[in-house]
Amino acid sequence: MILSNPIFLVIVTICIFVAIRVALYRTGLVYIVKKWWWWFEDCFHVYQSFKVPKFNESMQENQLYGRVTDYLNSLTSIEESDFTNLVTGKKPNEIVLHLDPNQTIEDDFLGAKVIWQTEGSGAGGSRNLVLKVRKADKRRILRPYLQHIHVVADELEQKKRELKLYMNVDAPDRAWKPVPFTHPSTLETISMESDLKSKVKSDLESFLKAKQYYHRLGRVWKRSFLLYGPSGTGKSSFVAAMANFLGYDVYDLDLSRVKDDSELKILLLQTTTKSVIVIEDLDRYLAEKPAGLSFSGISNFMDGLLNSCCAEERVMVFTMNSKDHVDPAFLRPGRIDVHIHFPLCDFGAFKNLATSYLGVKEHKLFPQVEEIFLSGSSLSPAEIGELMIANRNSPSRAIKSVITALQTDGDGRGGGVFGRRVGFDIGSRKSESGEPGGAFCGEGGVPAVRDIRKLYGFLRMKSSRSPSHSQSFDADSAHREG
Repeated sequence: MILSNPIFLVIVTICIFVAIRVALYRTGLVYIVKKWWWWFEDCFHVYQSFKVPKFNESMQENQLYGRVTDYLNSLTSIEESDFTNLVTGKKPNEIVLHLDPNQTIEDDFLGAKVIWQTEGSGAGGSRNLVLKVRKADKRRILRPYLQHIHVVADELEQKKRELKLYMNVDAPDRAWKPVPFTHPSTLETISMESDLKSKVKSDLESFLKAKQYYHRLGRVWKRSFLLYGPSGTGKSSFVAAMANFLGYDVYDLDLSRVKDDSELKILLLQTTTKSVIVIEDLDRYLAEKPAGLSFSGISNFMDGLLNSCCAEERVMVFTMNSKDHVDPAFLRPGRIDVHIHFPLCDFGAFKNLATSYLGVKEHKLFPQVEEIFLSGSSLSPAEIGELMIANRNSPSRAIKSVITALQTDGDGRGGGVFGRRVGFDIGSRKSESGEPGGAFCGEGGVPAVRDIRKLYGFLRMKSSRSPSHSQSFDADSAHREG
């Protein structure tokens, strides 16, 4: 009789529907069970609370409050909280999560559970953060946990802060003038061999984590790079990519504006940590034999006693067109840690540029381009990139323009096989043959036999296109071989 009651059937149907819905959406059921279990478990633990006020007794903002807030906003558990604010970030289309007043967030550290609660209103009232730690875990995790918060907050601050580009100008009030650093270059966008790029990235990542290692060795926590190669090969873009990767400010030092060695020391003292100090075209400046600065002043700037005292957590970068005529004292290990050669384009670099600029990985004109590169002709990546940008709507036209430029302006610029050496040298150590050595080295300076054969084959092919000169060329070649 009860089963025939329509009201009872409706209630049973609704209950079955709700049960199925809860079973299907397991996360809701799991969340409820977890919440009940945590409440039951907390009944058997005693917690100790620590308050972090937003303002101190002098009504000044408590810096620890801001650091803890940044840390909590970065936790994944904030997404599982019952109440979370969604606000826009500084970057376009960026949405970030922020704490809500009277919100509870849980965190795990070293196997222990800690609870954060927000107190107070968000408008003008006093706001506090309350940390609850089990008394059984307090001695074991409290200090390491607070240090962990500082470390994570530093990393977050480093990522979100706006980078600056500083220039030394003739100004009475300050030596460095800052402007926003918004260069878009990254290690992913620069044109460089993938293997070399991986080594550079790994070297920079190791440097960021090597503070204790350097101090244990009694060395200053700094790294110095030499970027050398013809103009337009991407040295400046690489510096910008390094700064963006490290999250460091850039100090662009113009030596021609420095009056003497004392002013150079003052400029070094005014730089900050987490910075990249750049001196471009150092070889050209040294060749001009400057009157104000001495060579010893420049070398001490690179690796002197003052540099050792105030160059902590800095990267120094020097660019040159060529290091052949530079005094080896400027290039010795300690002053220059890493040597990176930026050559003119070869066919591999051209294909990378075509993929980036034109979206083309293969093309029917590529064999012709490769043949011209094997002849020793070359252009800088900047020159080839500009041609591709100007003709980006037609990949065929862009590649044809590169072919024309290589045949006219690029003859001999590659220097044959000698223009293809790409190096990532640690220090300026040299082998017995006189070529740079180290952990990462490029190709040797002596041309390989296969490269000579390629060059010789191209010259024969070029001469065969001109019948009037083919016999004399072959005869002359045979005479020289004899």
